[in-house]
Amino acid sequence: MNPSDQRFADRVAVVTGAASGIGAATARLLAAEGATVYCADIDEAGGQRTAALIHGAGGSDFTLSLDVTSEEQWEAAIRHVLSSSGHLDILVNSAGVSFAAPVSEMALADWRRVFAVNVDSIFLGTKHVLRAMTRSGGSIVNVSSASGIRPSAGASAYSTSKAAVGMFTRVVAKECRERGLPIRINAVAPAGVKTPMWRTMPFFQELVAQHGSEEAAFRALAGSSPGRRFAEAEEIAHAILYLASDAAAMITGVELVIDDGYVL
Repeated sequence: MNPSDQRFADRVAVVTGAASGIGAATARLLAAEGATVYCADIDEAGGQRTAALIHGAGGSDFTLSLDVTSEEQWEAAIRHVLSSSGHLDILVNSAGVSFAAPVSEMALADWRRVFAVNVDSIFLGTKHVLRAMTRSGGSIVNVSSASGIRPSAGASAYSTSKAAVGMFTRVVAKECRERGLPIRINAVAPAGVKTPMWRTMPFFQELVAQHGSEEAAFRALAGSSPGRRFAEAEEIAHAILYLASDAAAMITGVELVIDDGYVL
């Protein structure tokens, strides 16, 4: 890449969920544009694979073994980043889980697990990163979902958790502005994206068995969507990079919907 295209030169970024999917794509693109990227994930081996790809492409990378639901691990991770790199400019909260079941058949433990990973983690990461960014400023981008805007039967835990992410983003953006903090916080809300998360869903595995491949299963799922396809993780990552960049300096408290008209 041309050095003049290095939008994130001298920036330090933490990306959660960096082992795969949107998090991995975002980490790779940030590094390609000059950022030092900390690939954070509870799946340490997966985070190391992403970091290896960054390193192989000539980027600057580190890995963080991070359970995003643990406040103690968040505190330790941020201390490590600051001691190693001196500052932190970008946080991308991409870690998440999905779960589908009718409300009447859902265990409380499953509901709480979805909220712990999808909501508590964003609260914890934002809380501790705000403290690190108070003087120097920075940008936080949360991964929400179009499912938090348009309801889907069977997805009550996932949809409700992602709706909470959207509201949390707006509230914290307003807090930062009222406190005069030079920190922007936004969210992206994708519809269907081809990521490994789908493999954890029993109904998706049934579709794979029925249609013969994951690609065919994705096509079947996307049959009713406006564009008849799911997004690639890189498409969402490009939107995240825009919101994190100086080009979006006037944008805060926005939930950018990336859905090819799904919620219309």
